[in-house]
Amino acid sequence: MTTTVTALSVPEAGASFETVELERRDLRSDDVRIDIAYAGICHSDIHTVRGEWGERPFPITPGHEIIGTVAEVGSAVSRVKIGDTVGVGCFVDSCGECAACKDGEEQFCERGVVQTYATPDYHGEVTQGGYSQGVVVRDHFVLTIPDGVDLAATTPLLCAGITTYSPLKAHGVGPGSKVAVVGMGGLGHVAVKIAKALGAEVTVLSRTTSKEEDGRSFGADDYRATKDGNAFEELASSFDFILNTVGADLDVDAYLGLLGRGGTLVNVGAPSAPQKFGIFSLLTNRRNYAGSMVGGIPETQEMLDFCAEHGITATIELIDAGDVDAYYDKVVDGDVRYRAVIDAKTLRA
Repeated sequence: MTTTVTALSVPEAGASFETVELERRDLRSDDVRIDIAYAGICHSDIHTVRGEWGERPFPITPGHEIIGTVAEVGSAVSRVKIGDTVGVGCFVDSCGECAACKDGEEQFCERGVVQTYATPDYHGEVTQGGYSQGVVVRDHFVLTIPDGVDLAATTPLLCAGITTYSPLKAHGVGPGSKVAVVGMGGLGHVAVKIAKALGAEVTVLSRTTSKEEDGRSFGADDYRATKDGNAFEELASSFDFILNTVGADLDVDAYLGLLGRGGTLVNVGAPSAPQKFGIFSLLTNRRNYAGSMVGGIPETQEMLDFCAEHGITATIELIDAGDVDAYYDKVVDGDVRYRAVIDAKTLRA
């Protein structure tokens, strides 16, 4: 039967959140109904509901970092059972038939991946996300949360974790790698923890040293302020891999200059303006400039298991649902240490 849940919703771009009653669909044979315990706030949620990434189908209930408990399963579901602790990440459906899907990279589905919110699905409905008491998701897109982890602090890994883990793994980061992480925010602080656990020597590149103590506690071997004009000279050609986690414009040439022979700069941050660089910045030292999205379902499960094994979670502020508007401003201002997570128990009709 259709289930009604309490949720936070934005009626139009730039508006404040309203508490609404949201209908979740009847279970299909391959569906899982999840009672949500925690929902993380991602900066992409803010871009979306504030209309900064183009037109989207309002009203929107955002949220693609979700952990909760299985409440009901469809007749064909065997992967999970009622009572299991599970997660949902950035997408909830794909065609399952194209080359990308068959390779476990559903994020690149040729038909078009169905994102967790604000996306028309294959049945003509618009998805609504995790700022709610419950959600219904195809079983293939439900992830197993390892036993014994801090559930609230694990929630942001469903986006921030896989967004940083995927490029680190794809580019072979491991023991002996010299890695720089640009930015020490919601993505960057997780990237530091994962890169260190992979065995890399990790340097944080941040505008100032205001977060240096935290960065070193997360595993950074060095922490350099990019406002210091000497940093780019002293660190020239010294890194194998640079992960840019910030959404602001960068002097791309300057950061490419920090790469050694065959080194790679990967963007996971998404600045709105086109980024410019000189081609000689790539030709020198055979450097590479690339981008990365989240990983597919198999890699996301791998990431969750890796983080559990190494004791990695996000560093969070657990918040009341009534504080989301205020926390959106705090995220934009860089005042959250380091991810905000909504306690779904505080959602009230």
